[in-house]
Amino acid sequence: MEKFTVLNGVVAPLDRANVDTDQIIPKQYLASIKRTGFAQGLFAEWRKDPQFVLNQPRYKGAAILLARKNFGCGSSREHAPWALMEHGFRCVIAPSFADIFFTNSFKNGFLPVVLSEAEVDRLFHECNAFPGFRLVVDLERQTVASTDQSLSMRFEIDPFRKHCLLNGLDEIGLTLRHADKIREFEARRKTQYPWYF
Repeated sequence: MEKFTVLNGVVAPLDRANVDTDQIIPKQYLASIKRTGFAQGLFAEWRKDPQFVLNQPRYKGAAILLARKNFGCGSSREHAPWALMEHGFRCVIAPSFADIFFTNSFKNGFLPVVLSEAEVDRLFHECNAFPGFRLVVDLERQTVASTDQSLSMRFEIDPFRKHCLLNGLDEIGLTLRHADKIREFEARRKTQYPWYF
C-alpha cells in the first residue's frame, strides 16, 4: 500500500450530502475483484451531465474531494475507495462518513478527513471563489491547510490508522512484518504434526 504523508492537491467540490456507494461506483462496474479498472465507473451516472464537477476543466487532476455529510453511505463495497483512488483522489473531506466506507478507505490507503460542517462550508466557499484552489493535507500534523497557510484546520484520527497510513501498511503488510515468526511456527508445526501436511 502506498504511504500517505503529505498531500498537496487541487480540491474538487462535490456539493452533495448522502452520496452513496452506488453513486460512487455503480453496481454494473463491480464485475472484477482486482483493484483497477474502476475509474471509468466513478460517478458514472452523474458524469453524463456536462456540468458535473468532475467534467469541469478547472478540477482536472484533483487529488482531494470535498463533500457533505454521510459520504459513502449505502452498500458495503470496497470498490468505492478503489474507484476514487484510481481516478486520482487520495483524500476526501466531509463532516461525516458511513462507517463501512470510512473503514474501507483506511484499509486501502485512502484518507477520509472529518471536519466540522462550518469548516467544510468555508472550504466550499474558498474552492468556489478561487479557481485551482489547493489544500495541503498533512497526516503527521493532522492538519488541512491552504497552500499559503492562511487557512488551517485540525482533524482527529485513530493513532493505529494513522500509523498504518504513514507507513503504507494494509492488513497484509501488517501480517508480513511477522513473516519470520510465521515461518518458524509453520516449520515447528510440520515437525509436531506431519500428518497435517
